[in-house]
Amino acid sequence: MNLIMAYTTAKISALVINLDQSPERLQFQQHQLAELKITMQRLPAMRTIDITDRDYEKWSNGWERKMRKAEVACFLSHKKAWQMILQYNQPMLILEDDALLSHQLPAILDSLILKNHIDYVNLETRQRRKLLDNKEVILTSDYAMRRLYQDRNGSAAYVLFPSGAHKLLARTRRQAPALADAFLSSAYDLSAWQVCPAAAIQTDQCAAYQLHQVNPFPSTITSANQSKPPANSRLDYWRFKYRRVAAQCRMGWRQCSVLGRATRLHVSVRTVDFLE
Repeated sequence: MNLIMAYTTAKISALVINLDQSPERLQFQQHQLAELKITMQRLPAMRTIDITDRDYEKWSNGWERKMRKAEVACFLSHKKAWQMILQYNQPMLILEDDALLSHQLPAILDSLILKNHIDYVNLETRQRRKLLDNKEVILTSDYAMRRLYQDRNGSAAYVLFPSGAHKLLARTRRQAPALADAFLSSAYDLSAWQVCPAAAIQTDQCAAYQLHQVNPFPSTITSANQSKPPANSRLDYWRFKYRRVAAQCRMGWRQCSVLGRATRLHVSVRTVDFLE
């Protein structure tokens, strides 16, 4: 009870994951969050040059394919954010530095901090359907949230509560690193929710959602000519295959477990709510 009461006395602030070599992205977020009157703190992103070859091999081979070094660094950056939330014992808005935000986000955050028994709230959408509860909880006059039972991507903008940070960090002790969004999506023990319509998108999705903003930022995770690293061995190749099949089976079980009370939906955006 005391923990919940502590939440109600504070605003949700933003934790912006940003690489040292991307000052233009930081400036973009500083301007955007200042306009929204959301306080922010910069979280220096893990750099690939800080990951030794030995650590890369230790961390890159436990998911459904061999991960790129930049993908490992991205996961470790999100993990640092989860650790900070647990340390501060306050929910925070975690942003990748190319997230474009709805100007109704402050009201949404004010509503979220009053909600109990929530671990994680995804704010974004990315052209893929999500498995959502048929019932919704009203947040503002224009926005609601639904239980999120299954997602396939989305780590650019989310609110994480200390209870969720605790569960995710516990999971890192028994599960290998993965793509940040895949790790979040596979954490079925989270009380996960989706804001509907979405209150954030990555700037590379502007055209897909009929927003006029021009995406000025190339990806810092992948590039057009960057291929996926091959498996180290035939044994690793079949381990990756096994994990993919196991993940698909878990997804199928998840769908069956909410049959009749959840629907696969495309989460839309209110284009009028995004900053010019």
